[in-house]
Amino acid sequence: METSGLFLCDPVLVFLPTIIKPSLWLEKIHVGVIFASQFSSWMKSAVGSVKSTSFSLAFSDFKEITKAKLAVSVVFSSIAGYFLGAYEISITSLLLLTFGGYCMVGASNAYNQIIEKDLDALMKRTKNRPIPSGRMSPKTALAIAVTLTILGVLSLLALSPKTAMFGAISIFLYTSVYTPLKTKTPLSVFVGAFPGAIPFMLGWVAATDDFGIEPGTLFMIQFFWQFPHFWALGWMLDEDYKKAGFKMLPTGNKDTGTAMQIILYTIWMIVISIVPVFGFTGRLQLSVTAAVIVFLAGLVMLLFAFKLYEKRDNATARKLMLASVTYISLIQVVYVMDKFIS
Repeated sequence: METSGLFLCDPVLVFLPTIIKPSLWLEKIHVGVIFASQFSSWMKSAVGSVKSTSFSLAFSDFKEITKAKLAVSVVFSSIAGYFLGAYEISITSLLLLTFGGYCMVGASNAYNQIIEKDLDALMKRTKNRPIPSGRMSPKTALAIAVTLTILGVLSLLALSPKTAMFGAISIFLYTSVYTPLKTKTPLSVFVGAFPGAIPFMLGWVAATDDFGIEPGTLFMIQFFWQFPHFWALGWMLDEDYKKAGFKMLPTGNKDTGTAMQIILYTIWMIVISIVPVFGFTGRLQLSVTAAVIVFLAGLVMLLFAFKLYEKRDNATARKLMLASVTYISLIQVVYVMDKFIS
């Protein structure tokens, strides 16, 4: 009996029913396979989600380090200049100009954010940029900037040496002259207006491989436009800029002196914008109808400039800034349409 009792407690007999019924084993194996398959699916989904999120964040930071919206608007100016100068449109040239132009602007902005990383951390509107927020190291940003510079120069060089030269000059002036001057003198806006005015004329040079009165006029239009545009922006962000020591307003303050200079430069911008209607700017012509449209658009912007002189508040400065963006885009479209219609 003792032997029988010990035998009944033997582990083999405890699991004997399972051994005798293989269907139970098959059921357990089936459940295990289902679980393993489901777990694998969950893991793949999780890894895929992480990869997707990482790529999304990296792409978002790339757009921010290159200031994608600004770069696209600059490329738009270059394309407008190309259409104005071209005898016939080349898709290859347009693609090279678009890619090269974005690379050059993106490189300039990346260099700028590397240089100003400590100052950006002090301002509300820039403290969440990739470098001051810690999402991107300065070395990574520098690698992006150098890569974009090389690609940009090579792309523009494929169009013409002059196009590449002006593109390289714009990067140099923006990063090596304008950026350091921002904390030293309000004249930085004057210096920054040079690289800022290059894109419109760059398109003409890309189309013709020539620099004369026509691209010179396009340059002057965008040059004078820079002042009311950036001073309106500087007015809006004056408190934030002062945290970093940036001197962006001509008098250093949001006063009638700054507002008056905005009015004067807006008037000069309007005058230069309608000069081609008089017929002494070479192939760059403007019909009377187009000149009237450009003039009226300028008057709208001038009205906002006078309102800023009267009210001297951020809300009016914002309206002027938005009017300036609308103005430069509108007249570029008008110039191009007028060429092909006339």
